[in-house]
Amino acid sequence: MKSFKILPSALFLSLTLSTALFSQTASANGEITDQVNHLQEHLGQYSEEVTWLLDNFNSVVDTYEKQGKKATDSDKLIEFWEEVDFHSAIETQFVPIYASIWQGIYGVKQNIDKGEPVKVVRKEQEKLNQALWQALGAVKLAAQYQQRGLIKKIQTTEVEPTSAPEILEDIKTRLDRVVAKYAEKLNEVAVTLVHDTYLQRFEGIEGALIEQDADLVEDLEKDFNVTLPQALDGKNSVDKVRQVVESMKVKLNRAKKLLADAEAGRKSVF
Repeated sequence: MKSFKILPSALFLSLTLSTALFSQTASANGEITDQVNHLQEHLGQYSEEVTWLLDNFNSVVDTYEKQGKKATDSDKLIEFWEEVDFHSAIETQFVPIYASIWQGIYGVKQNIDKGEPVKVVRKEQEKLNQALWQALGAVKLAAQYQQRGLIKKIQTTEVEPTSAPEILEDIKTRLDRVVAKYAEKLNEVAVTLVHDTYLQRFEGIEGALIEQDADLVEDLEKDFNVTLPQALDGKNSVDKVRQVVESMKVKLNRAKKLLADAEAGRKSVF
């Protein structure tokens, strides 16, 4: 078995800063098995699966290099990824890296399908490999938090947030899932998720937020209904969509602070 690379220090540090990085209610494609609630017991399996994925992804690229496009079944890349339990482990724990893996898979696949030079495919393969190592590091860290009781068990049914801060955090998690679905080439699913998030979450706090900053509400409404849906038209890169989402998160963080300050002000009166 190959030795496992260490996560880049900057990423590892960012992951250790807060358990809030982990999405506790994100749902994986298909059935979520109980293994995602016992990560520590499955770390050996996940490590083996990552090594297996790296080897099999490499075999596809090797075939392309030696035998060309016609002899290469690029669909195998997706089949390999969907076959492993690690797939749901990372989707339920850290959605942004999950999206990066899909982005990497399609980066390799599309360049093979277009018949691009091998060096271009290898460059995309390296990005995919890096995303897999990062994902393994994220799951290992999540296992530690899970052992300490710092993150909740994965819910197979969605838990409705109640307070404004919880709703805003849920919105941000949903936006991460939008990026992931776009990376999976599920554009219509991503757009539907944006609309549902607006109707089911943002509209619930809209009135209270208008009282604090009407311009911010108008800006976010445009993001939900125009800017982000337009970015999900299938013509933009995943990075472009991620940039739109990150910009929205900045505004959502401001909304969270405004509503929290308003609530604190009301309590101080009484």
